[in-house]
Amino acid sequence: MTADNQQPILGKDGASNGQHPLAKLNRLHFWLLLALNIIFLLAGQAAAVILGRFYYDKGGNSKWMATLVQTAAFPVLFIPYLFITSPQNDSEGSNRASFITVSVVYFVIGAMVAGDNMLYSIGLLYLSASTYSLICATQLIFSAVLSFFLNGQKFTALIMNSVVVLSLSTALLAVNDDTDKPSGVTKWKYVIGFLATLGASAMYALLLSLMQLSFQKVLKKETFSVVLEMQIYTALVATGVSIVGLFASGEWKTLQGEMGSFTAGKLSYVMTLVWTAIAWQICSVGVVGLVFVVSSLFSNVISTLSLAITPIAAVVILHDKMNGVKIIAMLMAIWGFGTYLYQNYVDDLKARKAPSAVDDAPTESRSC
Repeated sequence: MTADNQQPILGKDGASNGQHPLAKLNRLHFWLLLALNIIFLLAGQAAAVILGRFYYDKGGNSKWMATLVQTAAFPVLFIPYLFITSPQNDSEGSNRASFITVSVVYFVIGAMVAGDNMLYSIGLLYLSASTYSLICATQLIFSAVLSFFLNGQKFTALIMNSVVVLSLSTALLAVNDDTDKPSGVTKWKYVIGFLATLGASAMYALLLSLMQLSFQKVLKKETFSVVLEMQIYTALVATGVSIVGLFASGEWKTLQGEMGSFTAGKLSYVMTLVWTAIAWQICSVGVVGLVFVVSSLFSNVISTLSLAITPIAAVVILHDKMNGVKIIAMLMAIWGFGTYLYQNYVDDLKARKAPSAVDDAPTESRSC
């Protein structure tokens, strides 16, 4: 991937309004910011998936509730948002899209997020964790294709290596599982879960590319607060859609009985939903943050890495069994992640040494 395609996504579009805030960071601060977003994504997604599996295993069965908790905790994002200042430029108002345009973007993406979350909830309900992870890994393929057409993303041998190795790592975890599907799941439900997860993976990749495109062409703001605004408003729409679905489907009538029959207890039922919601928001901050700092493809690579790390978390927390195949899969995931991160490091060095990157587009050098 060339340096031109490895810049922060607002680089060219925001150059006219001044220097991108990432360009003001020194190298250490930039990598700390990158690492922080990676930790948010990995920890948040691993915790959310484990809690989601715990919810289903202990008697939870509401797909709309599982969908709702993926965005319902968005108000916690107002805490960091209130502490982030957004310096205004005189020309910012004229360059910014109209209120109606921005609202439409938020509504469309938010509605797509709700649909994507529902598909993931169906997949996690009807598939084993290994099969679910294998299908979710296809999101990296979808993201690579969509980023090429929508965001001008290019590939190098190192990036192709990371894509292949990460996918093989997740596939290795899948074939290691002895059970093909959860107990009580019919063949028809298994097919539904397979197709739902495949569709969710494709939609997730599309969402990342659309967010990147929205930052570039519609929002055109140069502060990190725009990342949180995107997450807050789209999550608000997604939460509203999920609530409507919960009541329209009639599943809300079964929630009281579901709580009473939850084998871990009523308090555990409530806390599982609460912490699942919080974990998903932490994950979402990392996802959107990486899209903002690097690219949608990089964000998707880290998401796929989490699919290989989650079984390790399950061993520690849920006391799942660990064998040699899972260890090899974990090492492959780390290798794939490392090659992609190294490509970013190489591109950063090239951008710093290229005089044209400084003269023609200061933000492309990502002076950090």
